[in-house]
Amino acid sequence: MSTNDFRSPTEAELRQHIGQLIDGLRAKDLEAVRRLYTADVVSFDVEPPLQHVGIAAKLENWAKVFQFFETVRYELRDLTFTVGEDVAFGHAFARLSGTLRNGAATNGMWVRATFGLRKIDGAWLISHDQVSVPFDVQSGTSAVDLEP
Repeated sequence: MSTNDFRSPTEAELRQHIGQLIDGLRAKDLEAVRRLYTADVVSFDVEPPLQHVGIAAKLENWAKVFQFFETVRYELRDLTFTVGEDVAFGHAFARLSGTLRNGAATNGMWVRATFGLRKIDGAWLISHDQVSVPFDVQSGTSAVDLEP
């Protein structure tokens, strides 16, 4: 993300917030990630079940991921925001990759990511997120080889 991409001070705050999320994921720091979400976050992640409710469920998903990775790379592309006074949403392409605990490197796959944020007591927090994998309707299989 380039600082030249900022359209407003609010969007700069939002980009910084998502940047902190990326930093926390790369560091495998669950407490840093926790601080960026609301306690009642609702998440539609790629891992079952269909819906995860609450920060404990969200962090449990990341803890599972961190168990498999020695190093984590997480990147976003084409992050775009729509901003209101105290709500905002953003969407991007995201990819989780890195080195697995067994030493194998993985390039991961690109997914679609959406963030819903609320401004609470002057701070932006993620209250909703969704990650989805495109699939081929005819075959019913995930399309994991697509790139933005």
